[in-house]
Amino acid sequence: MERKKWRTAISWHFDKEAYVRGYNLAQMIGNLSFTEAIYLVLKGELPSEKERLMLDAIFVSTVEHSIAPPSVIAARAVASGGNSLHVGVSAGVLAFGDAHGGALEGAMRFLQENIDKNPEQAVKEYFEKGKRIPGYGHRYYKEFDPRTKRILEIAKEIGFFGKYCEFAVAVEKEIENIKEKKLVMNVDGAVAAVVSEMGFDWRLGKGFFIIGRIPGLVAHVYEELTMEKPFSKRLDEEKEVEYLGEKPRELPPRYKRR
Repeated sequence: MERKKWRTAISWHFDKEAYVRGYNLAQMIGNLSFTEAIYLVLKGELPSEKERLMLDAIFVSTVEHSIAPPSVIAARAVASGGNSLHVGVSAGVLAFGDAHGGALEGAMRFLQENIDKNPEQAVKEYFEKGKRIPGYGHRYYKEFDPRTKRILEIAKEIGFFGKYCEFAVAVEKEIENIKEKKLVMNVDGAVAAVVSEMGFDWRLGKGFFIIGRIPGLVAHVYEELTMEKPFSKRLDEEKEVEYLGEKPRELPPRYKRR
């Protein structure tokens, strides 16, 4: 049989009814929680109760983290320009990158590609190449990230604290030993360790953050649209901007054509 251009194992229509990973969508409604449905779509099978609880905790840990992150600034600024909710939320998602949201994917990749190494060896190899290890360090948290602490506590309680979590904790200690400075395992590092423990591929990393943070972005854009006036996010040039360019100057004579 000739291979078709588009292929999928996620969903299909059988006898005009929608099926997701082989399960009837209509039957899923009212029976599966949103987290269970997300696990099914991503993994291909229904989660155990422990897997549901763990993924639930992960999504809650990423749902919101103040108005300051680039994604929220972008979302609210775009909405302030007179755009609708979905445009503002899209702008927020597009602001996710290596420094905000993207570290989860990088941390998962680091853990999954180095899990068979000695933690000290893995850290030294990264530092010798001038690389920063994703999932460690936080602007505000210097002793520990409270979200990390809670996620790892839950992982221990329900049985997801295994080799990846142990490796991630050991890496935090090795970073401190080598740098003589503590870089706490942040929420990205904790989530990376746990979802790796659950068998998810590192290429899904950004997806977990996007799924968890979208509700927060929706709330911020809605707040911007209903509480603020359009164009309210314009900078005050006198107070907030430092100009570093040229002083006012004349066009050279040969450019004065009018």
